[in-house]
Amino acid sequence: MSRQPVLLPYADPAFVADPFPLYRRLREDGPVRRAVLAGGLDAWLVTRYEDGLAALSDPRLSSDVRDASDPRLIQQLPRFERESMMSNMLRSDPPDHTRLRRLVSKAFTARRVAELGPRVQEITDRLLDAVVPACRADLVADLALPLPVTVICELLGVPVDDRHAFQRWTDAMLVRGEGLPDPAAVDEAWQRMHAYVTAHLDAKRAQPGDDLLSALITAHDEEQRLNRDELIAMTFLLLVAGYVTTVNLIGGGIAALLAHPAQLTLLREHPDLLPDAIEEFLRYDGPVSPGIARFAREDVDIAGVTVPRGATVLIASAIADRDPARFPDPDRLDITRRDNGHLAFGHGIHYCLGAPLARLEGRIAVGTVLRRLPDLALAVSPAELDWRPGGLRGPARLPVTFTPGGRAG
Repeated sequence: MSRQPVLLPYADPAFVADPFPLYRRLREDGPVRRAVLAGGLDAWLVTRYEDGLAALSDPRLSSDVRDASDPRLIQQLPRFERESMMSNMLRSDPPDHTRLRRLVSKAFTARRVAELGPRVQEITDRLLDAVVPACRADLVADLALPLPVTVICELLGVPVDDRHAFQRWTDAMLVRGEGLPDPAAVDEAWQRMHAYVTAHLDAKRAQPGDDLLSALITAHDEEQRLNRDELIAMTFLLLVAGYVTTVNLIGGGIAALLAHPAQLTLLREHPDLLPDAIEEFLRYDGPVSPGIARFAREDVDIAGVTVPRGATVLIASAIADRDPARFPDPDRLDITRRDNGHLAFGHGIHYCLGAPLARLEGRIAVGTVLRRLPDLALAVSPAELDWRPGGLRGPARLPVTFTPGGRAG
């Protein structure tokens, strides 16, 4: 294995558009590979599937960034992440993680998600109604983005008139340029969002409604409840799980189909393949790239390589999910693939809580686009598509043309 760290060139448009040739070389070079990330941070990439699967369940690898030896990791975090570290389920380990996840799971139930189906369909049809007459659209700006933000805001009980502001603040905090946020924009957005969420929580506590935030406020387990800081941190976590990654799943999935016309035709003819197609989109070009960060509590042996205590370990799901040892013909998009245990949603105790909602929204959005927009085609060449840089991967815009046709509902 080469010991020279490789630079992941987030500022290179060619890499951002298609990182998979480099990812393939990294995987072939060895199961654990040192790399330099955005901001000059050093990490150990876990590039192969079985090693990544094991690492995601290894208690020696912490989710708490305070276990990292490089102080720049905390310094480069946006303010809202630094201030919520003690309360953030995503960045906590047992026993804190166990308590937080159990409380949230009491409110974010499978039944609650399943009941959202008709409403997600209604929102999707309304968004497409607005663009169908023009026979062209940007399926990111017109569908993939407003759909999940509307759903998550309704889940949190955010009033309709406040949703555009909610979306602006979220984008300022989460949308990176060249892998790093703009500190001033993030700080201003955080202050506005924090004030809004705090007031919103107080209002829901005084007058609960039939929404997820009210359920989180009242959730308890043997007299334990989420405190205010934990509720605020959970609100932001739900935004990430229920908004940004879902934008990329929908936009990236449609982009993948447009790049593979035979698969697009197959899915139109066999809409029952939609659940398998969503899993294949997640495996083939998932919404997080290159993967999921952990921090070594002690020296850890991964695939024969000793990763030192305090090191950042990046379990590179985007690389591992194209490991030929796990997935036959992994660089081929195949919506009929059935054995598809990808790592896009993680694994183990930190498996994405929002995965059922993301899958539901993905199925309805993609299925409705294929049904209602015949002759769907890119309005630009594939080389002209803009892709989001940094760790959240997806097309920044997806201009398409189509023939108006299919029915709503």
